[in-house]
Amino acid sequence: MTILARLELWKEQGAISTEQQAHLASLSRGEPFSLSLELNLLLYAGVLAFVAGLGWTISTWSQQLGDVLVLTILSIILTASFWYCFSRAPAWSAAETAAPTPIFDYVLYLGSLVWCVELAYLENRFHVLSGQWDLYLLATALLFFFLAYRFDNRFVLSLALSSLAGWFGLTISHWPSHQDAAYRLYALVYCLVVGTVGAILERLKLKSHFFTTYLNVTANVLFWAILSGVFNSHGYGLWLVALLAACAASLVWGLKRRQFAFVAYAAVYGYVGVSWMLIRNASDSTFILAYFVFTAIAMIAMLVQIARRFGRPE
Repeated sequence: MTILARLELWKEQGAISTEQQAHLASLSRGEPFSLSLELNLLLYAGVLAFVAGLGWTISTWSQQLGDVLVLTILSIILTASFWYCFSRAPAWSAAETAAPTPIFDYVLYLGSLVWCVELAYLENRFHVLSGQWDLYLLATALLFFFLAYRFDNRFVLSLALSSLAGWFGLTISHWPSHQDAAYRLYALVYCLVVGTVGAILERLKLKSHFFTTYLNVTANVLFWAILSGVFNSHGYGLWLVALLAACAASLVWGLKRRQFAFVAYAAVYGYVGVSWMLIRNASDSTFILAYFVFTAIAMIAMLVQIARRFGRPE
């Protein structure tokens, strides 16, 4: 029996879906397949690595290079990046807009990251705002929101949401009392604000495809906040209930919307929380090691099966 015949048989038996059969059949025939997602991730990682190297070079050799040269180089990269984007961007639209050139999104991402590097350098060297990093983060978040919506870029939107989260955290750190409970409350308020804003914008059809990004950020922050309560030495029972409820909601959403990321969130964060409850009082290192070996293997196998049946590329 040929490979194609076996694939057809497996499809009829329900072992693989029609999409999987078509994909595997094309591979067996030697047809070309798309590496778009992998290449995009590599290019974004390359931009991030370049900026990280630029930041390391500046921090290491700034004394030898001098402030004028460092700021000139950063300003040239920043100006060139934003000039390229504004000069080539199509007219703004509330709907999803394709990038006008193949390198457009990466240039925008580069400019956004260089903006962060230049702001950090200015504050560290000249103390423009006397160490008020929360103001920098707020201004950066507003800028990134504008750039994300103007140029339709979800990576820059993620930077905006991260900057906003940082602003929330630094604002709380200025309070007279900022214990763990305050940060946990801040995280829950942040999730409520971001999730609500994302839902409103999605309802208004204003870059509605950004809603998944809002939900991904909200889900991760929410799970981390709840896990911090589970890890507490007291009062963790209520947080465990909240964790299980959040995992159930994330699982239902992921399966209903065919978004595997939310299924993975439910599995991974739930596994961490429940495992901590089971081993928090354990003292036998052999038992702990055996537990994580067997349960981690089972978790990975379960995620693979769910991904095959329900997951789809984002």
